[in-house]
Amino acid sequence: MARISEFQSKEVVNVENGKLLGHIGDLDVNMTTGKIESLIIPGAGKMMGLFGRESEVVIPWRNIVRIGDDVILVRFNESEQGNFESLNYQQ
Repeated sequence: MARISEFQSKEVVNVENGKLLGHIGDLDVNMTTGKIESLIIPGAGKMMGLFGRESEVVIPWRNIVRIGDDVILVRFNESEQGNFESLNYQQ
């Protein structure tokens, strides 16, 4: 069994391009099933946090390739991000 704090300490890396996406800030949990639906990575701060933050990255649970000791490997296509967010808000 894993704890949320253990997930938050791991770096999330996109296997598509090797890009570090960040660290998990939150989890989207289906309250009916109790299953994790997606990982939410907060956007990077702009100009030392003075001008807000970039959009958060939402990784569907099915896109996780591997969870290691220090890193979570995910398959993430940045062009699909907008499509996933709009689906979430419509439901």
